Amino acid sequence: MTDPINPAATEAWAALSHHRSAFHASLRDLFHDDPQRADHMTYQVADLTVDLSKHLATSDTVSLLVDLANSTGVVQRFEAMCRGDRINSTEDRAVLHTALRRQRSDSLEVDGVDVVDQVHDVLDAMAALAQRVRTGQWIGFDGRPIDAVVNIGIGGSDLGPAMALRALEPHVIDGLSFAFVSNVDPVQMSQTLARLDPATTLFLVASKTFTTAETMANAQAARRWLVDAAGGDSSAVSKHFVALSTNAEAVADFGIDEANMFGFWDWVGGRYSMDSAIGLSIMIAIGPEAFGEMLDGFRAIDEYMAHTPLARNAIALSAMLGVWYRNFWHWPSHAVLPYAQLLDRFAAYLQQLDMESNGKRVRIDGEPVDYDTGPIVWGEPGTNGQHAFYQLLHQGTSPVPCDFIGMLNPPQGYDQPGDALAADQPTQHDQLFANMVAQSEALAFGKTASEVAADGVSAGLVSHKTFPGNRPSTTIVADHLTPRVLGQLIAFYEHRVFVQGTVWGVNSFDQWGVELGKVLAGRVLSELVDAEAPLGHDGSTNRLVERYRAARASR
Repeated sequence: MTDPINPAATEAWAALSHHRSAFHASLRDLFHDDPQRADHMTYQVADLTVDLSKHLATSDTVSLLVDLANSTGVVQRFEAMCRGDRINSTEDRAVLHTALRRQRSDSLEVDGVDVVDQVHDVLDAMAALAQRVRTGQWIGFDGRPIDAVVNIGIGGSDLGPAMALRALEPHVIDGLSFAFVSNVDPVQMSQTLARLDPATTLFLVASKTFTTAETMANAQAARRWLVDAAGGDSSAVSKHFVALSTNAEAVADFGIDEANMFGFWDWVGGRYSMDSAIGLSIMIAIGPEAFGEMLDGFRAIDEYMAHTPLARNAIALSAMLGVWYRNFWHWPSHAVLPYAQLLDRFAAYLQQLDMESNGKRVRIDGEPVDYDTGPIVWGEPGTNGQHAFYQLLHQGTSPVPCDFIGMLNPPQGYDQPGDALAADQPTQHDQLFANMVAQSEALAFGKTASEVAADGVSAGLVSHKTFPGNRPSTTIVADHLTPRVLGQLIAFYEHRVFVQGTVWGVNSFDQWGVELGKVLAGRVLSELVDAEAPLGHDGSTNRLVERYRAARASR
């Protein structure tokens, strides 16, 4: 791998800076001057239709952004990633989440091992276990089949699977319930267990090292609950626990049968792992065939990214427009607004994907950046968000680029017109989609003071009811929210994050920023339980520890 390039030192960056200083076009003008703008800037990406026309960008802007992507080696780094080069240089690892969805007939050798064969061996083992649970063949300690699955993990071992099961709820098998426990707060585990029968519950403990503090604390709590219900018989653990881990010794010590341990690899980062063994809960829920369809969706986007030139590549262009706003307009955040209730956890999933990947202050070479990197990612489903934060989106002082995501059709079994609803009357899904389209239009074009006054609004209220517009957005549309489409949406954002990280010259695949708090938490924990331990923190931290000690002593 070549050394990272400081993007701010390139001619392309300087050209974009000059272009920004001279940029005065409005979205009204851009659409007026080019009536076919929407046609020119709408792209078909597998099953996704991606409309980039409502962005503050001319053809010159796009050309300059593509120059910057080329100057920073986006294509070359993507190729290096896909062939297994160790582009995660701070951890000396390959980055091969794309290998998780390659076809069985493919081959990719890394360090002399065909990783595609390994991936499919694990997928086959996952499928066998999933079918045992789905068909009632997995039996608990009292001879009854499993009827509840609880995934215990945190971060990438929780956010992806939890989001996917919610998104694919119409595809989940009847007769099985699913729950996710991530927070070490005992309330979450207690509330989850309170509605379950230990004799019919299967726990999936998702921790690559089997040492993640929060995950193992929750796993031990679940283990105690189960063993107590089994009359103290610890052999029941092997019938009710599965490990998504590579630490065979720790898994065996816990009491889990090694045959029920599903590994993955150091070239799979946690936030890129939901299509690995970490996705076992998804496979149990929707079945191996539908899980395969989701992998097909991931792969379709991988292939699009690999074979579509940057100038026509909607993923790369979306990423570069994000760079345009972050670095040249200095807008700090990015909103993801799915108009699909089943995607209500999608923004939370993307927060980790984006902010853990590109929230970096140094480049790959260790030199500090002197430009902005990853945005603050946030969002909420429509139409809820409209009654919460859209006021700021429309009239706030800091514009927020937005992604709208919508489906042309409601999920199967929802909002289907029947005898009681005339064909020419709007359904709830019609209302949902209308709101999404209207919001993107209102953000883009706003409403001028003269237009407000022409509506007869009193002079004193004209400024209050004026909308500046020029608020950019992307709209992504698909026919239905299927496993294949969900895979495509996730991969779209994976590669969007990759492109931006490459341009900024950061390592999108490490996360050293989460380490310090974890280390300090271990020290504080020992001080909380040992009331005699000396305290050597700052005054605020010492006082908090002392207050907790007093509360703990009075319980």
